[in-house]
Amino acid sequence: MPLTRRLPLFGLIAAVVVLALDQASKWWILNALHLPEVGQIVLLPILKFTFVENRGVTFGLLNGLGPYSYLALAGVAFAVVVALGIWLRRAESWIVAISLGAIVGGAISNVIDRLRFGWVVDFINADIGFWPYVFNLADAAIVCGVITLLLDSLFTRAREPRSSEG
Repeated sequence: MPLTRRLPLFGLIAAVVVLALDQASKWWILNALHLPEVGQIVLLPILKFTFVENRGVTFGLLNGLGPYSYLALAGVAFAVVVALGIWLRRAESWIVAISLGAIVGGAISNVIDRLRFGWVVDFINADIGFWPYVFNLADAAIVCGVITLLLDSLFTRAREPRSSEG
């Protein structure tokens, strides 16, 4: 089977890995460390586990939209996952497939939280001064996937020969 036909499989594997790691980390935070009761665990001077019920989107954006906003946000995330799934079927490189998979896995994991709790479990607090957000592994996978897609797009266009038409 040619590599391009297997690319969606790379994305699917990435999605499953991100989903599993994120859900496992949240289970650990809630059930093994009991972070909601503890509040905060300092790991390093700049790294803490801080429990946050995120009712917004990645990094707490759009927080406070109302009591049923979690359903709307879950619906939007589902629509995005469907669109990314269509893009994944047409992916032309492994980097695009894996990046899309990371975004999809992170989005699905956060949707699971929204449907289970009405909010997303956030707990990673990288206290580096200008960074006020508490996030989770799904958020990190989404951001890394988007950045990788943007960089791939920039560098792919830079490598493409320019047309002499005009």
